Amino acid sequence: MKYCYDCGTKLIEKELEHEGIIPFCPSCNKFVFPIFSAAVSMIILSEDKSKILLIKQYGKDFYRFVAGYINKGESAEEAVYREMAEEVGLKPKYIKPLRTSYFDKSNTLMYNYLAVCDDLNVVTNYEVDSYNWFSIDEAKEALKDAKLALYFFEQYLNDYAQKDN
Repeated sequence: MKYCYDCGTKLIEKELEHEGIIPFCPSCNKFVFPIFSAAVSMIILSEDKSKILLIKQYGKDFYRFVAGYINKGESAEEAVYREMAEEVGLKPKYIKPLRTSYFDKSNTLMYNYLAVCDDLNVVTNYEVDSYNWFSIDEAKEALKDAKLALYFFEQYLNDYAQKDN
C-alpha cells in the first residue's frame, strides 16, 4: 500500500512501538495497516473420501477448487456453505478448517476447508464452466496448474488424509 485509503496522501514509513516499521499517513496523522480480501476454498470430497470435485471457471483451461470471497458480515464457515450451494449446488455433511495462505495475485488471505458430501449430484451455475469428480491421484495431476490449490491439496494429504480414513 502506497497511499492512504482515506485521503490519498502518499504514505511514509514510521516506527510504531512494539510493531516495527508501519506505513503512516502524515495528513491523517495515523498508521495505516494493510487491508486485504478474505476468501475460502474447499477440498470437496465424497463421503468415502475417494473422489474430489474440481471445477473449471472463467474460460480458464485448468481445474481448481470451488472458492469465493467472504462477504461483509459473513463468517468463513458461512461462506463455505454459501459458495458450495451457489457454484455446485452441494451441501456438505460437515466441514473442517485446514490451512490458510496469502495469495499475492489478488491480495487475498485464503482459508482452505475440507468439505465432505454424501450427495454428489452437482448443479452448476453461470460461474462454473465444467466440473469433474477425480480420484485422489487424478486430482493431483489435474491441479498441477493451480499452484495454491495444489499446495492446499498436498498439505491436506500430508497432514490429514491418513488420519481421516
